[in-house]
Amino acid sequence: MINEQYKYSELTSKIIGCAMTVHNTLGNGFQEVIYQLALAIEMSLAKIHFHREFEMPIFYKNEQIGMRRVDFFVEKAISVELKAIEKLENVHFVQAINYLEAYNLEIGLLINFGETSLTVKRLTNRKYKS
Repeated sequence: MINEQYKYSELTSKIIGCAMTVHNTLGNGFQEVIYQLALAIEMSLAKIHFHREFEMPIFYKNEQIGMRRVDFFVEKAISVELKAIEKLENVHFVQAINYLEAYNLEIGLLINFGETSLTVKRLTNRKYKS
């Protein structure tokens, strides 16, 4: 699963592996919070440093206009958004990309535990400013 051409490939592969373990163990059908708690356990066991429900400010023209909690903020670099729905739709991708842009993060993962097979989408912020 590791592809060296992608930034943070080793880390995202570890996160995805943890998510696969959770999905293989629990299957689909639970609420998002159940998967969130289980994924936190798996990432801790894998020695992945993260903050769960990490609150981040949203700015508009240099003014803070609100706060948003990212499901997981991993290694101070990657946003991980979880869903537990029947099928991901475009609105979920747009939301996850908006968070990457708002937080100026380069890479994110959108993980859906609600389908029969785990669905993982790797997202890149094309507006990222290093």
